[in-house]
Amino acid sequence: MTTRDEGHWETFSERTLYDSPWVRLVKVDVQPPGGSRFEHHVVRLQRVALVAMVNDREEVLLLWKHRFVTNQWGWELPGGIVDPGEESADAAKREACEETGWMPRSVQHLLSFQPAIGMVDSPHDVYVSRDAEYVSDARDSEETGVAKWTPLASVTDMAAQGDLLGSGSLVALLYLLARR
Repeated sequence: MTTRDEGHWETFSERTLYDSPWVRLVKVDVQPPGGSRFEHHVVRLQRVALVAMVNDREEVLLLWKHRFVTNQWGWELPGGIVDPGEESADAAKREACEETGWMPRSVQHLLSFQPAIGMVDSPHDVYVSRDAEYVSDARDSEETGVAKWTPLASVTDMAAQGDLLGSGSLVALLYLLARR
């Protein structure tokens, strides 16, 4: 059995190459155990909050969206960047309402994870809500997609067909299914 310190990388410094409100590219001066010191590129993104809104028929509200970065259409959970000073749970509720018109009255933390830890620092917090109510037709035009209540039981088939976009939605939905 290994200890926590075995395999630990030493970090000496970090310098920013590019910075914006959405992404920061840095070079980190590191040394792996038993290896030579070098600079490693790291992409640092803002914290993201997602919410799986589930109704009493065990359907989850998903958004059909086009993502220009990969030029793909697919289903995903509502969610987005946690604003400075904002609690992650509040961001999940806000994003759900902005993107779908449905407002979770309460959310429960489901899990937190990093989706691509080799070079990307992008903390994700996932919540579940079972008490969302429809409150508005007004949605953020840049954020909205077609919202559809989808049977939670169909998530594994959707994943197998490549219809779920992004690791955030995929991890969250599969974890939610596993906990049922």
